[in-house]
Amino acid sequence: MDNKSLISRVIELGGREATVLENSGLRVMIDDIGGMIPECSGRHGGEWINAHWMPWFRSNSGQTYNDAEHGSFWKANLLYHIAGNFPCIPNFGPGHIVDGVGMPPHGWTANQKWRYVTSDVDENSGAVWLLSVMESPAREIPLSFSKLDVLLPHQCVHYTSIRVRNRGMQDLEICAGWHNTLGSPFLVQGCRISGAAERWMTPPPGGEFDTTTRLALGAEFPSLDKAPLLKGGKEDVSLVPAPSGYTDFASGAVSKNAGLTWLAAVNPFIKMAYISFSPGPAAAGEEDMVLYFNNLWMQYGGRPFTPWAPYEGGPDMTYCLGMENSVSAYAYGLAFARETQQVLGNPTTVKIPMMGQKTLRSGVLFASYEETKLDEGISAVEGETERIICTGRGIAVFSADPHFTVLRTMESHHV
Repeated sequence: MDNKSLISRVIELGGREATVLENSGLRVMIDDIGGMIPECSGRHGGEWINAHWMPWFRSNSGQTYNDAEHGSFWKANLLYHIAGNFPCIPNFGPGHIVDGVGMPPHGWTANQKWRYVTSDVDENSGAVWLLSVMESPAREIPLSFSKLDVLLPHQCVHYTSIRVRNRGMQDLEICAGWHNTLGSPFLVQGCRISGAAERWMTPPPGGEFDTTTRLALGAEFPSLDKAPLLKGGKEDVSLVPAPSGYTDFASGAVSKNAGLTWLAAVNPFIKMAYISFSPGPAAAGEEDMVLYFNNLWMQYGGRPFTPWAPYEGGPDMTYCLGMENSVSAYAYGLAFARETQQVLGNPTTVKIPMMGQKTLRSGVLFASYEETKLDEGISAVEGETERIICTGRGIAVFSADPHFTVLRTMESHHV
């Protein structure tokens, strides 16, 4: 099959324009609106299985979001279109006023329409790729964004580079992150969660989880199997439960000595692993954005209000897992992150210098593993040339480019 046949522009549900990139082991669909990635499908028994969340409440009317018409149910444009994975810049958290600007939930990159520029096959690597761009709608925060999505041959990895340029004459402190969200059919009770973080903490009181949490708020804990409960005792949150009636959030600080920031979910029943990764503090260059935190949004049924429930006070029908890497203060927004400056010793913002730029690079690996090697989760992820090595009950090796060597070369040609 010609590589160009593995790139297509499509109209998906709700009339959304999107680009599909595919290779022999992975297929992703990337929407123009918000850069949403509703599909990240890997091969399982010869068939495609999607790891990403497709919410039941996602609007498929084809209408543009209008707050007067749609706000009472969806509450925000983000929730009208939300699905799977999406980039969150320059905000990570709720909508609020910052620098005199009405900042939407999770920033413009998750809400505005990315302008499709081109897609093609890279002559040197054989990669299929997509280039799209976006401009800040606010003069007070003059940022430009260029996004490169890439699939390399013979790798089950979706690579993304987002270059953020500051067109202004003063430095800008921003948040950044990827909102990887897993759902059915990949996410089921009994999946195992792992991450690079050395210490974890729940957000302090005063946010959206106050009334939905089963975990103690503002509490620090050493590992996911020792998460403190609001009513006392501890819980192993690395094991995904059945719908529990709670929605929780926890942030984990990645060591400054880490070469990779990573989060993983393993489904031991179908022997597949989903791993998101980006350059860690120890491997990042001066122009790299470092994602210092693992975040878990455990949406297991704690929101009895729309759009999570079909009506106010109704049952939460939403079961998904947010596995988010970010530089932020929990998911409390840019203004809070600027005020806080540090959580668990790690910075909560990244500075984009005036008339300068920084680049966020990330990868998502979704692939099968053999036997029972990762059934109980992943204790370590190491990047070597052309492969990622995962340690669990055994050792699993995946073809990958954890140093983003090819992505960096492609940036110099296309971004």
